Amino acid sequence: MFKTILFDIDGVLLSEERYFDATALTVYELIYSSNYLGLKPELFASQPSEEQIRKIRSLVFDNDHVLHFMKSRGINANWDMVYLAFSYQLILLLEPLAKTHKDVIKNFLHGNISLKDLQTLGQLVKSLDINAEPDFPAFIHDFKKGNATKQALMTYLNDIVKDKIGLSTSQFSRNSSLWRICEKAFQEWYLGDEKFIQDEGIQPVQAGKPGFLSSEIPIVEPAHLQRLFQSLKDKGIKLGIGTGRPDIETIEPLASIGVLEYFNRSCISTATDVLKAEEEHPERSPLAKPQPFTYIAALLGKKCSDPDVLNHPLPIENGRDILIVGDSVADYYASQSMGCTFAAVLTGLSGQAARSEFEALRTDYILNNVMELLNIV
Repeated sequence: MFKTILFDIDGVLLSEERYFDATALTVYELIYSSNYLGLKPELFASQPSEEQIRKIRSLVFDNDHVLHFMKSRGINANWDMVYLAFSYQLILLLEPLAKTHKDVIKNFLHGNISLKDLQTLGQLVKSLDINAEPDFPAFIHDFKKGNATKQALMTYLNDIVKDKIGLSTSQFSRNSSLWRICEKAFQEWYLGDEKFIQDEGIQPVQAGKPGFLSSEIPIVEPAHLQRLFQSLKDKGIKLGIGTGRPDIETIEPLASIGVLEYFNRSCISTATDVLKAEEEHPERSPLAKPQPFTYIAALLGKKCSDPDVLNHPLPIENGRDILIVGDSVADYYASQSMGCTFAAVLTGLSGQAARSEFEALRTDYILNNVMELLNIV
């Protein structure tokens, strides 16, 4: 009998589709909007139609091939996906510029990139009449040249700079100012104006976005989820959540489908907790999945300080009594670091196609959906 079950949210309890839509829209905005690079401001709209959203996602992620690749390499957070996809296109843009403006590019790569820096770079590109069409499918080709996985994919961008431009840089990492720009831009899309201001305490760079938070889609019927969690609690199993979502995007949807009450709030660990820990302990960054911090924090609860979580001995004593339920290899890697049992659910981006991947990893359990937990506890 498991004593504790820790759940991911996206691809397990709630659909990831709107998250991926927002991710694609953010990359598209960073490239085309005049608030950022501004390569073609006329292509940007803050309230795209559903048809436009479908086209943009298909374009930016090459019919989701890029998404599948990122997930297969252990990237789970949408903020990281935005950063990787946009930074790669930025490097492709810098490559032809470096031939005539190498000092400008060198300065750009060695400073803290700001919104103003992006706008200035975009203006330079347009003034030189350089072909600035993004090459979205090339992402997989260049990243396949290396074996980087997890957060190392972000520092691998520095290797791509060296290969394409011939400059050494350490600009690209999860601790960069550009990563923060990407994070905030994504939050604008997902939260919408009102909740962004409420959550971030600042005005959005681009107003007018309605947000996707109000259109969350549960993977199974809420009544079925309620029955599942009640059954698990009746068996005396402690329930927790370890998610790459920030607080507001975790609490509100779970409350709206009537399952928040089954979880002790102390055992809900989110991206908000991760960012706080990274800011206070930059030497330990990055801490997002596939690092185990999120799940360890959910296991130990809010009573434990970040240093307690960071220094908790691994593998966890009696870790096999803890079941982690996730849809991605990032969740699997985190469970392995902790020495916990892992159940993969096939309701994430890849659906049933992920079965062979999890079989190759020899995961403990593979479930068609989260309701099949009732068969193994």
